[in-house]
Amino acid sequence: MKQASRFRGILLYGIVILLLLWSFSAFSGARREGYVTYSQMVEYFEDEQVTQFTVGEDDVVTLTLADGSVRYHALASLELFHADLGDLIQTQREAGTLTYYEYQQKTELPQWALVVLPAVVSVVLVMIIWWMMAMRQQNAQGGGQGGMSRFGQARVVSGQERSTVTFADVAGADEEKAELQELVDFLRNPQKFTDLGARIPKGVLLVGPPGTGKTLLAKAVAGEAGVKFLSISGSDFVELYVGVGASRVRDLFDQAKKEAPCIVFIDEIDAVARQRGAGLGGGHDEREQTLNQLLVEMDGFAANEGVIVLAATNRQDILDPALLRPGRFDRQVYVGRPDMKGREEILKVHARKKPLAEDVDLKEIARETTGFTGADLENLMNEAALLAARKGQPFITLANIQESVIKVIAGPEKKSRAQIEEDRKITAYHEAGHAVVSHALPTQDPVHQITIVPRGQAAGMTINRPQEDRSHITRQRLVETLSTLLGGRCAEETALGFVCTGAVSDLQRATAIARDMVTKYGMSEKLGNVTFTTGHDEVFIGRSMAQAKPYSEETAALIDAEVKALLDSAYQRCREILTRDRDKLEVVARYLLEHETMDAEQFQKVYDGPGAPAGETQA
Repeated sequence: MKQASRFRGILLYGIVILLLLWSFSAFSGARREGYVTYSQMVEYFEDEQVTQFTVGEDDVVTLTLADGSVRYHALASLELFHADLGDLIQTQREAGTLTYYEYQQKTELPQWALVVLPAVVSVVLVMIIWWMMAMRQQNAQGGGQGGMSRFGQARVVSGQERSTVTFADVAGADEEKAELQELVDFLRNPQKFTDLGARIPKGVLLVGPPGTGKTLLAKAVAGEAGVKFLSISGSDFVELYVGVGASRVRDLFDQAKKEAPCIVFIDEIDAVARQRGAGLGGGHDEREQTLNQLLVEMDGFAANEGVIVLAATNRQDILDPALLRPGRFDRQVYVGRPDMKGREEILKVHARKKPLAEDVDLKEIARETTGFTGADLENLMNEAALLAARKGQPFITLANIQESVIKVIAGPEKKSRAQIEEDRKITAYHEAGHAVVSHALPTQDPVHQITIVPRGQAAGMTINRPQEDRSHITRQRLVETLSTLLGGRCAEETALGFVCTGAVSDLQRATAIARDMVTKYGMSEKLGNVTFTTGHDEVFIGRSMAQAKPYSEETAALIDAEVKALLDSAYQRCREILTRDRDKLEVVARYLLEHETMDAEQFQKVYDGPGAPAGETQA
């Protein structure tokens, strides 16, 4: 349908262009082929080359020359033609050089016609263009009668035909599904709740990081309840024209009431529901009018029986408080990153239609993917399938999945990138420093892989595999994490005698952790159990700009001093470890320079036996 509509639009544009060209050619009357200038025409007469000529009704002179060729000229003034060539033409006619000439009688149009006719043609062309644009607008708004009036209607995506998702398709979110099961029960049997005087929540806000399955949960609720699913994005409400957003909100709820019971899902609601009065342009903009209408529709005088609003966002901190109160969004469901059990269930869902080799253990893959969201795991299995297909394998192997894990984390390998030997040496000692320091600290995760093959923007990387999911992090672990991050910079200084720019990302992460320890977690002995943050990590223009720091300049200087003290202490710890285990550092660095990649087994052999695992190559 879209291609047909596009073809009709191109056809209409073509017709308009042809009409313009026709109109131009009709009014100009200029003939391109054989056309000569006035001076050339005069030369033909003076040289006695003209044997015949006629002057047409359109003041075009047709010249027949002595050699039989024909020439044309459009006269600007017939009077000038007579004044310049009248006597010469009469002389040549008497001498027999000019054998024939004729002046055709001109049917002159009235003066008013000469003025009105071009204007009429222009108006007709403008009307054709306007009609074409109206038809395109009508098609874009859904066609049918009253298409232009549909501009203020909500662009709702109806999922009645395709809402086949159920809770069985949502893995790793058991608690979240239990929270939403009440909505399903109400939509199936509302009488059970109304008999007890219970009021079902009018709205449920799904909060969580991107990719955790908020939209999928909303579709599953509609699929389980067997009701219509109306979906719209928050950005669809916002338009350039004032009042359009509020009109679309009213239309959305009007449609929902007609389809009740149903579910209305607003994705990325933060696009339209930001705090009022926080914008730089004042408090009466189009976005705020849209939000006000949404507040009224959700909890106004009108009843919305059977209409449940689900919304999703990953920026709960910027939402207007009036939207979050009971009566609008009565319940907030946090959809977080899945734990190891949840990741295993998600992997099973995405592996249903994929042929896996016998060596694939999804539980082991779930253990290696700490911090992955549902979207990350889906992308992981897809990348593994693409890798297997690229290699011509009939099954997805464990090696394919493990390679895809690293690819999702750090990007694809760039083995073709040319590196000078000095850069390879710096990278080898840098990554060896990370590995040796983390191995020596009791709270750090075991080393899984070390590589100096460039990936993404990184020249190399050291991967530590978490053994378990953690909800709380101790001060000791954070302090030792600082040492692990600074281990690469310290190894460069210890082994090579200089430092370089390669540790910039490590320094940024270490500084951020140290500052959070002091300002957010209350882990500074000098400052005590005090937090100095507002709870908003990102700047929200119009709110954060107007806020002053909740502490004095003296406290700010003390914070900076405490952050520096933490980093200096962590760096000194690195120096002590690398000085003590200098031989281990050298062995790991030499192995990386030779083989580029070192796995956990090879790394462990460095500590279990004397010397490097020489002669053993990476599988």
